[in-house]
Amino acid sequence: MDLEQEEMQFLGVFDILKEAYKIILTCRKIFSQITLTLIFPLSLLILIHIEVSDILFRNIIHNQVDLVDTQVGTPKYNTLSRHISSEWTYLWLFKGLYFTFLLIFSLLSTSAVVYTVASVYTARELSFKKVISVVPKVWKRLMITFLWTFLAFFLYNFLALIILFIFAVIMVEYSFQSGLVMLVVWGLLYVVGNIYMSLIWQLASVVSVLEEVRGIQAMKKSKALIKGKMWTSIFLFGILTVFSFLFQFTFQKLVVHGWSFGLFGRAAYGVVCLLVFVVLMLLGLVTQTILYFVCKSYHHENIDKSALSNHLEVYLLGEYVPLKTKDVQLQHFEV
Repeated sequence: MDLEQEEMQFLGVFDILKEAYKIILTCRKIFSQITLTLIFPLSLLILIHIEVSDILFRNIIHNQVDLVDTQVGTPKYNTLSRHISSEWTYLWLFKGLYFTFLLIFSLLSTSAVVYTVASVYTARELSFKKVISVVPKVWKRLMITFLWTFLAFFLYNFLALIILFIFAVIMVEYSFQSGLVMLVVWGLLYVVGNIYMSLIWQLASVVSVLEEVRGIQAMKKSKALIKGKMWTSIFLFGILTVFSFLFQFTFQKLVVHGWSFGLFGRAAYGVVCLLVFVVLMLLGLVTQTILYFVCKSYHHENIDKSALSNHLEVYLLGEYVPLKTKDVQLQHFEV
């Protein structure tokens, strides 16, 4: 990155995206290798999940419709019941395998990209072999942060379901209009809360790699960093999320449900969607790392490049030794 750290605090959404593009273009060889090794399988896994889940769920619905029209106790009824039970089992087993590999490839991809961008920031020499050797040592820290984040999301959604149940009771037993108004307010607050927690999770992943904290401490640090750059983070997250959902929706329409295009047409659209999705995921991982440096700059927390470089070198030498707080966090600079 050509910018000095004190200048990074002034970067807006499109400036961050532009900087991410420049970094990817400058180090396109190593990013291409990371993409082919980690991000491509991750993207392919997500799209395969959409296709296979649709097939399994469609079969379940078809058999359940047939079951309703079949007399109870007949051999056909018993056969359909067994098929439905088996299909539900296959669906949940597939979901379990999917989320397991999704987690693994997500953590590995995040580790590789964050390490690479930080190495670019410190002007370190990079090679794909170095990045791959570092990844297994970093992803364990990310796993701890993920587990805490998963717990936070679980509790948040559990509380949201309780509140939703209370509003439903109010609508049925007392006042439908009052309950509906509260339900709309609840929906808006729920979406805002989800966005906020997602922002904290993404930045906490970068913090877990580049600082000495992980888990709940990384989430607290992420929350503190986002302050003051909330709207930049929201717009950046929003743009990437909208495009991600847009391409997944396009994949469903043109590939999963695009029978009218024929096998060749669906395959062609699938390849295009996959390639675009891969680029989008790489861009997202690079931008969230740049956002970390922008937030650090905004809070006047200067990162000593030599200390950060030494910190990254430790990953290559052996057992992980975290950076001292004084090296990476609270070295304030004058603006």
